[in-house]
Amino acid sequence: MKSVKAPKELTAKQRDELLATLQTRFEKNPTRHTAVDWKKVLSRLLAHPEKLWSLAEMERTGGEPDVVGHDKKSGEVLFMDCSPQSPEPRANLCYDRAALDGRKKFPPKGCATELAAAMGIEILDEAQYHALQQLGEFDTKRSSWLRTPDDVRQLGGALFGDRRFGRVFIYHNGADSYYSGRGFRGALKV
Repeated sequence: MKSVKAPKELTAKQRDELLATLQTRFEKNPTRHTAVDWKKVLSRLLAHPEKLWSLAEMERTGGEPDVVGHDKKSGEVLFMDCSPQSPEPRANLCYDRAALDGRKKFPPKGCATELAAAMGIEILDEAQYHALQQLGEFDTKRSSWLRTPDDVRQLGGALFGDRRFGRVFIYHNGADSYYSGRGFRGALKV
């Protein structure tokens, strides 16, 4: 039996509902995107409908995407997952395919890098994670895998971050580890 891939486009109703959700969140959290106008964001989204599917996936999996940046030169708008905690539906994943394939006992259901790629988003790196944490207090009870530099990954490790004791911490773990309290946060440029 062949597996059927879901189309990577939204119906008009799904699009309108997503845009309404994004606008409401945008208006509710103005400190995340000072000097960014919703009309410009909307124009950008409508000009790049293929990105709406990825934003819908971020929303569907609990990420609560919101605008956190704007490139004045290119006009690109940056969305990041702004849910208070790392999205639970993206937890219990090891870091990448190599870690998953290398896990002999009790392998997890998948890996963060492949799920992010399937969603059309990128996992936050250290700099992006620190920038997000400047906009609020995130991951006070959970943690998030971070895009790991090759030199760390080649040694078997992977990075993750969280906020504890009023500070943001970046840690390391074996890339094949997985926990119910660790997911990942994504970013999408539109």
